[in-house]
Amino acid sequence: MEIILISAGVFVTILAGWMGFGAGRAKRARNLARRLKAVGRAQKKAGSAGPAVTLRRADAGGDGLEKTFGRFLPSIAALRRRLARTGRRISVTGYVAVSAGLAFAVFAAMYFVLHLHPALAALAGTAVGLLLPHLAVSAMAKRRLAKFNNLFPDAIDLMVRGLRSGLPVTECLKAVGREMPDPVGVEFRRVTDEVKFGAKVNEALWATAHRLDMAEFKFFVVSLSVQQETGGNLAETLANLSDILRRRKQMRLKIKAMSSEAKASAMILGSLPFIMFCIIYLMNPDYESMLFTDPRGRIMLAVGLGAMGSGILVMARMVRFEI
Repeated sequence: MEIILISAGVFVTILAGWMGFGAGRAKRARNLARRLKAVGRAQKKAGSAGPAVTLRRADAGGDGLEKTFGRFLPSIAALRRRLARTGRRISVTGYVAVSAGLAFAVFAAMYFVLHLHPALAALAGTAVGLLLPHLAVSAMAKRRLAKFNNLFPDAIDLMVRGLRSGLPVTECLKAVGREMPDPVGVEFRRVTDEVKFGAKVNEALWATAHRLDMAEFKFFVVSLSVQQETGGNLAETLANLSDILRRRKQMRLKIKAMSSEAKASAMILGSLPFIMFCIIYLMNPDYESMLFTDPRGRIMLAVGLGAMGSGILVMARMVRFEI
């Protein structure tokens, strides 16, 4: 019973920290979606195609099993977009199958091999099945988007040189897709392929922006859309955008270096109580058994876990910076 409570406390605390680190990202995503809808309404009034058309196109698709999972998973479209950001052909069906397989494998190993309590085995299997695929997909998407972000200013500079030499925008997009390495090249080739099949440049670019969900690429698409609406020197606008993106990258790296010590301290402070608790429990179980056998000890344990969860949330908010 004691091990079950300890494991449950660790799981709840980790889940609280995970939600704390992801809360800001979800809020930023909602703000960006609201702004995109506002731009779509403005472009609709002006008589041009906007993001509202391409958003429906980006969410469309999926096989029969994905539609079935969509009845039980409210965020099936968001999950499909997350999988698309990895640059790999990972379906929602495969993702759910891997999650279920991991959960069952961990449960079987805990219950049949280690002979742990069924509740503890089920808790461990659920945690691994939910967290491990999510973290793996997030890591792959983050690594790909970081590589895209590093190459994107060079792609804009290539477009600027093409525009100044007299090439149209579509030819500049083709040049970027042909000359730049992946993942920038493959995304721009996808844009040019959609234009070849009859899509408008704005629609193809907004579909890519919605799939990547990067502020830098949305700046680029907005610049092109505004230039087509109002006119002006597009080469100068993109040159300024390239300089802004490089400055954003420099600021992001500076903030990462300055906040790395605070993040490491937060991780150490968050994990140290649980590590020490497990070490003391292994050395002298009777010393900590009062926390589980006595009602006052259970209250103290619940208050301590709640304080740890709130502290992790506060530290997560303190070390998060927006640029």
